[in-house]
Amino acid sequence: MKSAVVSVFILVILVAWPVSADRKDSPGAGGYGGDDEEEDTKSWFPLDNQLSLSYYDKICPNFEKIVDTKVREWTKTDPSLGPALLRLLFHDCGVTGCDASILLDHKGSERRSPASKTLRGFELIDDIKSEIEKACPGLVSCADILTSASRSATYQLGGPYWPNAYGRRDSTNSYARDVEKVPSGRRDVTGLLETFQSYGLNILDLVVLSGAHTIGKAYCGTIQSRLYNFNATHGTDPSIDPKYADFLRRKCRWASETVYLDAMTPVVFDNQYYINLQKNMGVLTTDAELVKDPRTAPLVKAFAEQPPQMFRHQFGVSMAKLVNVGVITGEDRIGEIRRVCSKSNSKRY
Repeated sequence: MKSAVVSVFILVILVAWPVSADRKDSPGAGGYGGDDEEEDTKSWFPLDNQLSLSYYDKICPNFEKIVDTKVREWTKTDPSLGPALLRLLFHDCGVTGCDASILLDHKGSERRSPASKTLRGFELIDDIKSEIEKACPGLVSCADILTSASRSATYQLGGPYWPNAYGRRDSTNSYARDVEKVPSGRRDVTGLLETFQSYGLNILDLVVLSGAHTIGKAYCGTIQSRLYNFNATHGTDPSIDPKYADFLRRKCRWASETVYLDAMTPVVFDNQYYINLQKNMGVLTTDAELVKDPRTAPLVKAFAEQPPQMFRHQFGVSMAKLVNVGVITGEDRIGEIRRVCSKSNSKRY
């Protein structure tokens, strides 16, 4: 049974990933998505709403180079910004789609929601936007910048490099009440899966994108109920490994403290997250649920047992799908290309 599950899983990955991780469109090899790349990738992720892999080739050819340089500069000073950018993208795409609505900063916006108070990376996105406006004024959206920056950050952390299609417009609206759509760290698999399916994603994408927890940290406030008052028992969640639970209790006496989501290799983009889950060392409730639920447990097991390259490759596939969720383009006749990422061109707040 074990070998059958693993074999089927490997087949799924290989079918979903016909593009080599060593292909010529990685940053170190030169080239940022020309006509050949567009033709190669049409078969494995949808170019919806007129998005194009070559969108900026003529109107802003240095777009991705500027993004990559700025991300490298900022993360060299503060390495924690890499995982923060990926989280910022998830919070943007998980509300109304990948439309940069999370970047708007006004009373009642997503960014001002209490649920967004721990998000970071806004200043880096603003810096990238400022630099791009000097080179290509009025042509590059903040939504495309965030999409590109999160990939650069992931790649620089040792993650995959996936082809991004561009041409997104920025939303003119942002409402704090919509933030509750973002999956929280306390939901069960059924709730998570319903949310992912509403994005057009599936159970494999859910398990794979949860693997972003191989890097980054969580605020202790999000897990204190698991540690000190699980199910109103004034005790600890018994599903957590006892030694690890003891470590977390000592680490998380204060809600403002942070803890690595991957206790073993916290700054390496690998499959250790899944290995940790097999050992009952998931930090968030959602992490623990993945290994308990019979729908997701076989996938967790497969990723834990296979080489880390398998996870990295599939992560690229799932990210290429995620960044196409709910995009706005010129054809939609709504949205804009903001001059400043935190402010709409057309609205005063």
